[in-house]
Amino acid sequence: MVKVMDGVRILEVAQFTFVPVAGAILADWGADVIKIEHPVRGDTQRGFINLEGTPVNPDRNVMMAHPNRGKRSVGIDVSTPEGQQLIYDLAKECDVFLTNYLPAQRQKLKIDVEHIRAANPNIIYARGSALGDKGPERLKGGFDSTAFWARGGSSMCITPPELGGPLTQPGPAYGDTIGGTNIAGGISAALFHRERTGEAVELDVSLLASGVWSVGMGLAMTMESGPMAPPRMPQSGGMKGNPFVGVFQTADGRHLNLTVLTPGPYLEDTWTHLDKPELMQDERFNTVEALMANWVEGSVEVTRAIASKPLSYWIDRFQTLRGQWAPYQSLEDVMKDPQVLANDIIVEVEATDGGAPIRLAAAPVQFNHEPSRPGRSPEASEHTEVVLMEFGIEWERIEQLKAIGAVA
Repeated sequence: MVKVMDGVRILEVAQFTFVPVAGAILADWGADVIKIEHPVRGDTQRGFINLEGTPVNPDRNVMMAHPNRGKRSVGIDVSTPEGQQLIYDLAKECDVFLTNYLPAQRQKLKIDVEHIRAANPNIIYARGSALGDKGPERLKGGFDSTAFWARGGSSMCITPPELGGPLTQPGPAYGDTIGGTNIAGGISAALFHRERTGEAVELDVSLLASGVWSVGMGLAMTMESGPMAPPRMPQSGGMKGNPFVGVFQTADGRHLNLTVLTPGPYLEDTWTHLDKPELMQDERFNTVEALMANWVEGSVEVTRAIASKPLSYWIDRFQTLRGQWAPYQSLEDVMKDPQVLANDIIVEVEATDGGAPIRLAAAPVQFNHEPSRPGRSPEASEHTEVVLMEFGIEWERIEQLKAIGAVA
């Protein structure tokens, strides 16, 4: 894989998933990402023993592998003057400083923009936060479940009123991973800008902004035309006005999505693939105008047709369907999806326990059609000595810093 970020050095002082995901993507693209961790505790996320009720294997910790693959870990106690000076020494030779520490912590640890820029005026300073770096709540923290999913509007956009309560986000680190991708894109643009103009910018991405961006189309419609129709309770059938668009249940209780938005050119093809070619002789359904006018009856026909066969039948049958469709897949389905595998959307990284490789989702950009080849996630403080020596710090000083607990 072409390493588009080869030669770029990123100094990451961040924990959990949201901001570290940005570093992971940039590491996938070839950047040298130096992750600073506490010399004793490491990243707080290393201490998690379960994730939403599922036990975490500390020897194969995917909670660390997903947002930290390909990085090098250096153990530095940033709360000490000696540790802070090391951060400045490293920052002098880096292109980007990446952090998710809150404003009060950045000031207390002396790693805010003025401190880092004093060491390197040409460094890009990238911040990730829950609620943004402006406004009355800029000092508050948060997680993707709060800032992205709940406050950003996604949850209520998909929750039918009949449920009586909001749906939770689809799996752990959902908003974190989306938001981290935004940070990676922002850093790439900032590096390009610095290359063109010589200006090193400050960069801010929040979970709140990422959440709002994710519902941007619906928000724009709401601001322009008023509230949109509330989401419907799950049901098998077509949407109002177009029976070829909707969610349909199959004979084995699975579901598929049919989305033939412009049914006119696809009428005969769709009815044929639904094993209902005779309906092209039915005046209620053989023109787009008739289909739209008789959408209720049309929806009944489509619903009955799809309900008559299992999902496996339709997956095979619809391979030649000209209109758009997709099966509703579980994560177990996704990991085996032939198209996912053919496009290298799942990658393998070395496991630190020496066992079978750990499978991860790939960063969603490929260059020159080549799959990404991420490195493994580092052990806490694994690269302290080698990184510090690369930055010109003498072994005698490293030993002194170890003796006082400033590094690991």
